[in-house]
Amino acid sequence: MKIKNIKAIEILDSRGNPTLRTFVTLEDGTIGSSSVPSGASTGSHEAVELRDLDSKRYQGNGVLKAVNNVNELISKAIIDKEADPKTIDELMLDLDHSKNKSVLGANAILSVSQSLIKVLAISQKISIWRYLNQYYFGFPPEMPKIMFNVVNGGKHANWNFDIQEFIIIPQRQLVSESIRLVSEIYHTIQKILKEKKLSTLVGDEGGFSPALNSNDEAFELIIASGNRAGHINGRDYKLAIDGAASEFFSAGKYTLKKDSKEINGDELIKYYLELEKKYLVYSFEDVFDEDDWENWTKFKSLLNPNNLLVGDDLFCTNTKRMKIGQDKKSANAVIIKPNQIGTVKETVEAIKLAKKYGWAVAVSHRSGETEDSFIADLAYASAADFLKTGAPARSDRVAKYNRLLEIENGI
Repeated sequence: MKIKNIKAIEILDSRGNPTLRTFVTLEDGTIGSSSVPSGASTGSHEAVELRDLDSKRYQGNGVLKAVNNVNELISKAIIDKEADPKTIDELMLDLDHSKNKSVLGANAILSVSQSLIKVLAISQKISIWRYLNQYYFGFPPEMPKIMFNVVNGGKHANWNFDIQEFIIIPQRQLVSESIRLVSEIYHTIQKILKEKKLSTLVGDEGGFSPALNSNDEAFELIIASGNRAGHINGRDYKLAIDGAASEFFSAGKYTLKKDSKEINGDELIKYYLELEKKYLVYSFEDVFDEDDWENWTKFKSLLNPNNLLVGDDLFCTNTKRMKIGQDKKSANAVIIKPNQIGTVKETVEAIKLAKKYGWAVAVSHRSGETEDSFIADLAYASAADFLKTGAPARSDRVAKYNRLLEIENGI
């Protein structure tokens, strides 16, 4: 089956910023499309998200250059080529010829890469997860546990907390039961905030962002809400955090704005170990700067080996950095974000390497999302341990959870 047409357009993401949606047409007339998300808290080692930087349009955030790269450069290179995903991804990587996708833009490349998977699944009249599983993985798919971000802080919520995400991981076998559990806690959080006459506005990823007095109060709010809803921390769900620590790291120090203090790596490790003990925090993501390998390794040696130390900005879905992390024993889990690396092929390589290392795999959204649910199919197809895609609210987040519900029901 050959590719007959490609067209990218500029659309809006969940923050109202431009991004790409690309349509791929096969010679049998089948059309498939995919949209690319965008991060706010981004790692410096991520592939380049190409923006126009034209202050006259969208405050410089337009993506017409990336759109043009799809419609002109990529289109000319792959139209009338066989629609083989690995081959097309390699062709785009060669066409870009940079180390970080800075020529074409990772956003341009990924929009084509994901669209091709989707259109081939549609053409073959199979689900996206089944196509991915058969083409890339070849082992039985498995439903992931879900990481729900219920309270937002850091850069996602104007620094009302130093910790960027306070996360609930339901300990349920069925996705439908996990979603119900967190939805009940989420709505109870809202009720308690109203009772306290606190804001129920939400951050970029749908989690509440109240003006509490400390980071600890956020944990206490979640646990109290769980108790009221009949769900107990450590039994029915586990707690997790995304520190996004690169955002509050400078000159060898970590500045906790909410607690008004500047601390070093050892002091931050002590703080996290206290959270592990006091609130039974199970998963710690990006809790040190993306290049602070020493403290990552030190913390991992002290952390309960049954708990997770998760690299996001640390690895950026990049196998080269994952290999460094394995050598330094700096993590036992990885966040997988396709737009950090730019192609489905490279994303799959990162997933496979993590599994080889025995790491937990968490397929993740970005703070600037679209209604595209591709990552839900990817998480199931790859038997990922987790899917992380925000609060049980806002259609850009719920679209992924609803897709898992469809898969659970054989759709």
